[in-house]
Amino acid sequence: MFRAQWMFELAPGVSSSGLEPPPCKASSKGPGVKSVDARRTQEIAKEEKAKELFLKAVEEEQNGALYEAIKFYRLAMQLVPDIEFKITYTRSPDGDGVGNRCVEDNKEEDKMADLLSDFQQQLALQESSVKLCQPEVDVSQTHISVLPMEVLMYIFRWVVSSDLDLRSLEQLSLVCRGFYICARDPEIWHQVCLKIWGRSCNKLVPYTSWREMFLERPRVRFDGVYISKTKYIRQGEQSLDGFYRAWHQVEYYRYLRFFPDGQVMMLTTPEDPQSIVPRLRTKNTRTDAILLGHYRLSQETDNQTKVFAVIMKKKEEKPIDCPKCRYFRRVPAQETDYSFHVGLQLCSSGRQRFNKLVWIHHSCHITYK
Repeated sequence: MFRAQWMFELAPGVSSSGLEPPPCKASSKGPGVKSVDARRTQEIAKEEKAKELFLKAVEEEQNGALYEAIKFYRLAMQLVPDIEFKITYTRSPDGDGVGNRCVEDNKEEDKMADLLSDFQQQLALQESSVKLCQPEVDVSQTHISVLPMEVLMYIFRWVVSSDLDLRSLEQLSLVCRGFYICARDPEIWHQVCLKIWGRSCNKLVPYTSWREMFLERPRVRFDGVYISKTKYIRQGEQSLDGFYRAWHQVEYYRYLRFFPDGQVMMLTTPEDPQSIVPRLRTKNTRTDAILLGHYRLSQETDNQTKVFAVIMKKKEEKPIDCPKCRYFRRVPAQETDYSFHVGLQLCSSGRQRFNKLVWIHHSCHITYK
């Protein structure tokens, strides 16, 4: 009897008095859940701190304080290494002004797009006696503002010239508002488009201006040189004792320089671009290995612009026969003409446009005369 009573008291949920105590209310979260929530809260707080430091670094970089920006970038990445990909670069109106500055920049870009119309309206509101431009200081000599509009436009066309020096035209437009309007004259840009694409650019659609057609339509660039770098491994001769055989890494460059009149120059040489590019600025170069030819643009059905060029070697001048040797019988050498047919595809890479050419085919044709 005693043993049975003792075993009954030891049973779970039974007190010594034989009555089951009321159940206790368990906590809604155990110790493991509390630790997980605390860790998550710490991670959120750390990420918010990292975002704040990163945005502060962006602001310092925009203000030109690079050393301070690097310090804040480092602190942000120490907290969250991939904070750059978790940030959205947006701020509330009560923030530190980073988001507001982005909105202001967009407004400035829209204002720059309508800069031409703004300048035209400002000049139209002025008195009729005011010329296109005025001297900043009083001068005793005749100022360029005295010239009529027709002469000024002739000067602007002379600046562009047949070489299509549009970089000088853009620099000239930075002088004043009047020069800016002259540099945006549709007739100048229409002549530039005719020079590049010929009769195929009679229609302006889908572009809004001839200048926009020049900037957006695929074309080869005349303000630089296209450079192709080639490397390959060549097996060398075996040593005298036959113990080893050398291998050589051959490296050379192929330069292509286009001109607005349809001519192209090609040069293949192992020399670096620093020494070759200055020689290719004009067609009157004295480099003997340069090949000359013509090119044309082709708009394919797959909406890709391709460049086809035929390049030939310079014809060597025949030596003048010596009067003393004209009685000797000489076997004439057979004349041969070499022409290279090149096909390229026009592409863009990076921020610059139409600065890349992809090789499609390259062949050599020999003609015996």
